[in-house]
Amino acid sequence: MTEAVTKPVLVIPQLIVGLGNPEPKYDQTRHNIGFAAIDALSRSWQIPLTENRKFQGEYGEGVAPIGGKIRLLKPLTYMNRSGQAIHAVTSWYKLPPESVLVIYDDMDLPLGKTRLRLSGSAGGHNGMKSTIAHLSSQNFPRLRIGIGKPKCATNTDHSGTVSHVLGRFSASETQMMSLVLQFVVECIELSLKQGVEKAMNRCNSRTIETSES
Repeated sequence: MTEAVTKPVLVIPQLIVGLGNPEPKYDQTRHNIGFAAIDALSRSWQIPLTENRKFQGEYGEGVAPIGGKIRLLKPLTYMNRSGQAIHAVTSWYKLPPESVLVIYDDMDLPLGKTRLRLSGSAGGHNGMKSTIAHLSSQNFPRLRIGIGKPKCATNTDHSGTVSHVLGRFSASETQMMSLVLQFVVECIELSLKQGVEKAMNRCNSRTIETSES
């Protein structure tokens, strides 16, 4: 007897979440790049976001560019309780964890780099720790956006790390991040069209440079 070859299941996101903190003082900070990504998707797909108390966040739903319903969420629970808002949406719509794509910042990636994965640990990110805890799973796709490390960073310099993460991008970095966010929209549209695994090849192999037109 020959064993039947099973095709890998396509992972197609149904809910896209960007992690960040509410309040104007956190607006446009490195730690809020997940929020900026959702704003970029909202603009590109013309899906308005409105505050939804039931979902504890800014929420919108509409039709994805390739057809089919898509949902966008910016949790307003603060970073370390992000999972509460995500769980509110997934439990209401009975969405499995693997249908949730989470976008967030990563200091271990340099500026201009993105990394798409099907699963993984929190990697020390409080928003992801909360998400994993509330979804009771690590098996959901995530897109990390590089924010780089602070200059002269040391393992013991916690204050420097905090000020870097909660700081804003410089003018040249802001220009680069605008290009990164355009690329993030492309990556997510490819994930919706061909599945996350196929999109990983493109998303993980490119570095955005400020010189790109």
